[in-house]
Amino acid sequence: MIRVNEHYLKLQASYLFSDIARRVAAFQKAHPGKEIIKLGIGDVTRPLPPACVEAFHRAVDEMAAAESFRGYGPEQGYPFLREKIAREDFQRRGAPIEADEIFVSDGSKCDVANIQEIFAADVTVAIPDPVYPVYLDTNVMAGRTGAFADGRYAGVVYLDSTRENGYVPGLPGRDVDLIYLCFPNNPTGAVISRERLQAWVDYARERRALILYDAAYETFIRDERLPHSIFEIEGAREVAIEFRSFSKTAGFTGTRCAYTVVPKGCTAWTAAGEPHSVHALWLRRHTTKFNGVSYPVQRAAEAVYSPEGRAQCRERIDGYLRNAALIRREMTDLGYECIGGDHSPYLWVDTRMDSWAFFDLLLEKANVVCTPGVGFGRCGAGYVRISAFNDFEKVALAMERIRAALRGRA
Repeated sequence: MIRVNEHYLKLQASYLFSDIARRVAAFQKAHPGKEIIKLGIGDVTRPLPPACVEAFHRAVDEMAAAESFRGYGPEQGYPFLREKIAREDFQRRGAPIEADEIFVSDGSKCDVANIQEIFAADVTVAIPDPVYPVYLDTNVMAGRTGAFADGRYAGVVYLDSTRENGYVPGLPGRDVDLIYLCFPNNPTGAVISRERLQAWVDYARERRALILYDAAYETFIRDERLPHSIFEIEGAREVAIEFRSFSKTAGFTGTRCAYTVVPKGCTAWTAAGEPHSVHALWLRRHTTKFNGVSYPVQRAAEAVYSPEGRAQCRERIDGYLRNAALIRREMTDLGYECIGGDHSPYLWVDTRMDSWAFFDLLLEKANVVCTPGVGFGRCGAGYVRISAFNDFEKVALAMERIRAALRGRA
């Protein structure tokens, strides 16, 4: 008799974004003539930057000629991309990261989900609330939690992110082993100061904990006083892993390219107290289970760091931030309290009503899709996330519809 991994049975009935898709599909079927504007899932709408497209084409042409054809590449990524990443994303900002500490992959979601495999099943996990669901669900699958009750899993240390703490969680009141942080935050759009991030690094160093730092949205930061990387913080090389992606930076959501930074000085321990290199463990896992990102995709990603690529990526991010500014201005004018949108493509809106009820209201009355905050955790109850990923004209139209639907309700 083949048995299932019963930890999967503890997962909630559906993945948040699948549930949203079903509701939208049902509405569309019932109202085939309605044009729905999607400001829900954080998928980009602008095409790849021309510099990346040109590099992509050149690399495909190389694959078409025997003398330049490439088969399996290095699982960790080609040196030409890893060296550019190390120099441009880290060393130029004073973060001491080397090329061989970078692991190129097909997506940060995969890396964030897979990294927990190299740690013991009984480690104590600290996860923000609200949270990107993958952090939590993969630890449920791995058996690090108890049953789900009253909106939370037993065995998890939840880090509340609320209006009172500026949506940046405070240090836990107990020892934890594995800490998930994400800034600029998904879903709230909040950012963290150097001082508060230093406090987290100091906490991890004192307690031999490890921070998993998701920086997928760092390219949206416009205040240079804010850290783009945890490795700008003193001591972080010993206690942090960072995840980054080209998905939002350069529109690679359908092209798939990301990377994870695992410093060689990062250490974990056996039950007997023996130290082991986390870099070596991740290298072993990565080379065993992954065959690398395709050569043309990595050449396209390399083009992000060219002068033309930088300018084109910046123009796209500025466009999404323009959308976010419009959304925030309109929702604030309607009387709703918001955070995010200045260094993030997401707006976190206090609806002062049930999250799913507000979702249904916008869908039915404005034909606009948002994301119910309660799907990100108990602290998201009463909030929605509105995404700025769309064309400006559609965002402007969506806000006109929302204004008409919500006028007088706030």
